[in-house]
Amino acid sequence: MQTNNKTVVKSMQILNLFIKHSKLTFTEMLTYSEIPKTSLHRMVGSLEEMGFLTKDKDGFYSLGLLFLQFGQLVANRLDIRIIAKPIMEQLRDDVEEAVNLIIKDGNEAMYIEKVDTLQPVRLYTSVGRRSPLYAGACSRIILAYLPEEEREAYLEHVKLEQIGIGTITDKEKLREILAESKREGYTVSISELENYTTAVSAPVFNHTGEVIAGLSIAGIEGRYGAERLPMLIKKVTSGANLISKKLGHNIP
Repeated sequence: MQTNNKTVVKSMQILNLFIKHSKLTFTEMLTYSEIPKTSLHRMVGSLEEMGFLTKDKDGFYSLGLLFLQFGQLVANRLDIRIIAKPIMEQLRDDVEEAVNLIIKDGNEAMYIEKVDTLQPVRLYTSVGRRSPLYAGACSRIILAYLPEEEREAYLEHVKLEQIGIGTITDKEKLREILAESKREGYTVSISELENYTTAVSAPVFNHTGEVIAGLSIAGIEGRYGAERLPMLIKKVTSGANLISKKLGHNIP
């Protein structure tokens, strides 16, 4: 494990050279990195094979097109935050609850933006926090709208572990709730990630109609009674639709 860590660090050392230099020869990389020649040769070969580096006919190395793909992905995620933030702030002001924006990252959900409530008793969340896709309204709404094949592949392999007292741990029940969520266009969770909390979430789509995020209103369970829930569902759905529209999605 320690050897693997050192390899990763040295590989990043090589890639960092291209922040200041658009192109480098092997000899220049050897000089700047001070990595032993044999090790450098092996790592440069691996980076080239994986698409992180590319070599032209004159023997110069530069960053590979894979970085363009990563860069576009990061840009897309940053764009949604910029678009969503004022809508989230308005939603928070309207309902006086915390508002979260979550995306799928691998087989997990990750919080990428949040707007806190001004309520004295509040639910703690933070940007960068991760949760499983099956638990919590915001995570689950993304799972509900994934392509069927992708969703089923996830459900086949994931182990549904108890996190809160309301976490769904039965796969057939989860499938039913996912189908209902997709049919209704929203989902509600109660005590799934943290006890005595409730969240209401709706999906966010990009210009191709692909689900790329979930928008949620979340807080202490006592503020989410039956008389208030329809209003919260309407508000979060409207907010998610507005973000989707600004991202180029045509709302039916």
